[in-house]
Amino acid sequence: MLTRRLIVCLDVKDGRVVKGTRFEELRDVGEPAAMAVQYEREGADELVFLDISATNEGRATLLSVVRRTAEQLFVPLTVGGGIRSTNDVMLALRSGADKVSLNSAAVGSPALLSEAAIRFGSQCVVASIDAKRFENRWLVYTHGGSRPTTLDAVEWAAECGRLGAGEILLTSIDRDGSRSGYDVELTRQVARAVEVPVIASGGAADAASVVAGILDGCADAALVAGILHDRVSTIRAIKSEMARAGIPVRVAA
Repeated sequence: MLTRRLIVCLDVKDGRVVKGTRFEELRDVGEPAAMAVQYEREGADELVFLDISATNEGRATLLSVVRRTAEQLFVPLTVGGGIRSTNDVMLALRSGADKVSLNSAAVGSPALLSEAAIRFGSQCVVASIDAKRFENRWLVYTHGGSRPTTLDAVEWAAECGRLGAGEILLTSIDRDGSRSGYDVELTRQVARAVEVPVIASGGAADAASVVAGILDGCADAALVAGILHDRVSTIRAIKSEMARAGIPVRVAA
């Protein structure tokens, strides 16, 4: 069986790592490069760096922070926020990113996913989807969760896969920062609709919720942030619980 990944997310604003609830009430939790290195040492399989204010501020990703972070890492790094073109993708990759996350720009111009996949390879392209429940379905939101669209999240995920995205980063806005567990139903529906790996995001409460996201949500990986930043749990504890549940994981040296 393929190893399931535990991925740590660093939401960055003004050069600092922040964490909030449902994309609001942000608080400062540390310096990106130092935190990334520490999480790698603790056993993170990958890191995700999201410049969460870049799109709303109409600017490019803070590549200097990306570069400073990437040059100290050996695990894969995904970078997102403010990436609007294949040239932006190229600049992020040249700054040390292994993958690039596309969200608002992909919704506005779906062809960007195909263009990036053709130019750099699908393995470099992550379609990031922020979804919020509306009655009996989930709608896609853009611009850091501030702008609703009419896109159905499950259908959009399937389309992203067809367009060339090599992975789906799926975040439940309803669950983000709530520590109430991932939206397992949403994650399962997306996982069944696509043929590429799905990363569950939004709502991790503890090791048990990570296990549920993978086993019940059919996710290929789980994204965690606040429970690590606040030391509610550790990467080692989460991976130990994953292993006990029969999920194949990479054990840190």
